[in-house]
Amino acid sequence: METKQVMVKMILDRWNALTKNCDTILNAVTDEQLQKEIAPGKNRGIYLLGHLIAVHDDMLPLLSLGDKQYPDLYEPFLKSPDKSGAVVPSAKELRDIWSKQSEFLAQKFSSLQPDEWFEKHSSVSAEDFANEPHRNKLNILVTRTSHLSYHLGQLVLLK
Repeated sequence: METKQVMVKMILDRWNALTKNCDTILNAVTDEQLQKEIAPGKNRGIYLLGHLIAVHDDMLPLLSLGDKQYPDLYEPFLKSPDKSGAVVPSAKELRDIWSKQSEFLAQKFSSLQPDEWFEKHSSVSAEDFANEPHRNKLNILVTRTSHLSYHLGQLVLLK
């Protein structure tokens, strides 16, 4: 296996494991538990779930994999803080979206060849990428994997 293939596999394996861990936690908590704050004065579980969906949805155009599927989640879960009064989908709706999105992203990610992961992402210019080749698609997945891990640690606190 080539070095690029190994690197991509390691990162995709971590992404997939964390997504599965998140599924396990979401299946273990009730809708009522998702309404609870992670800690006093902090985000609720439902907000974190919507936030993760919105962040993952942003990856599609960033990785040149298509348009966002859930652009209506941008405002309430990325631009607005929790409990801002924004109308948000129900816990059941967000759980369903999470499942569909996870499957969709897995399909999209598996369709990319290792070399494609090392191409520039859509928010970096060709000139900047020439000077900073680490600003590639794989690096986006690395940062989003870390982000997922962070919020997964918070969701565990709901149990």
